Amino acid sequence: MTISTIGVVGAGQMGAGIAQVFAFAGYNVIMQDIKPEFLERGMNGIKGSLSKMLEKGKITKDAHDKTHANIKTTLTLNDLAACDLVVEAAPENINLKKEIFSSLDNITKKDAILATNTSSISVAKIGESTKRPDKIIGMHFMNPVPIMQCVEVIRSPKTSDATHAVVSELVTRLNKTMVTSKDTPGFIINRILMPMINEAAHALKDGIATREDIDTGMKLSCNFPMGPLALADLIGLDTVHSILSVLYDGFKDEKYRPCTVIKEHVDKGELGRKTKRGFYSY
Repeated sequence: MTISTIGVVGAGQMGAGIAQVFAFAGYNVIMQDIKPEFLERGMNGIKGSLSKMLEKGKITKDAHDKTHANIKTTLTLNDLAACDLVVEAAPENINLKKEIFSSLDNITKKDAILATNTSSISVAKIGESTKRPDKIIGMHFMNPVPIMQCVEVIRSPKTSDATHAVVSELVTRLNKTMVTSKDTPGFIINRILMPMINEAAHALKDGIATREDIDTGMKLSCNFPMGPLALADLIGLDTVHSILSVLYDGFKDEKYRPCTVIKEHVDKGELGRKTKRGFYSY
């Protein structure tokens, strides 16, 4: 199957990043969201990212301009009808994702691949809302998408070898590295990462150390680029809470129950970098 046009549902931080890397690789990209301001914010993020890369000499002016030219935006899913592959990057809400996939199933070509950027929700359950379970797959990009090299690909029991092969080639063309996971709560990355963030929140709650010492200790002792609390702010504390909840519901293991400190921040609307306040202030 030849992939030339790619749809991205969602123009948030993840969706915009996904649109950028596909456009940079030469694909025609149509990015969709439900409000003009969401699309404008997403495109501004892409422009800012590309401008920084150009200033630092990481890309050429020609690549900068072509990437911009390869991205179109729309407010309607119907405009994704001709896409060969669509990546959904909506919030971590299974009902919302199933609604989007059901609509895409009716709109897109029958041989189009539908991928979800979910970081924890069952790909098979999302695919239940379609009539093409063999063409449903997870493509979990890491944040920030243009910088992070890993793409976690999730195969449901019904994902075909052909679909997996097409996505594998796509990841290679993006100059990224693919890891493949079974369709289980949290997959590889978040099944390991989220308990670490959760435990860091417990350490803070229990008064073991300050947030700065927790993060500095983990950075310098484990060679992490940032500490777990700062990383949680980057991911978004609402997203962290949602992923931990999926893990807890899936495994019924107390180690996955979200720390009360995380929930308190979410309840106050302190979601991390995107709201300028979380474990830290920005």
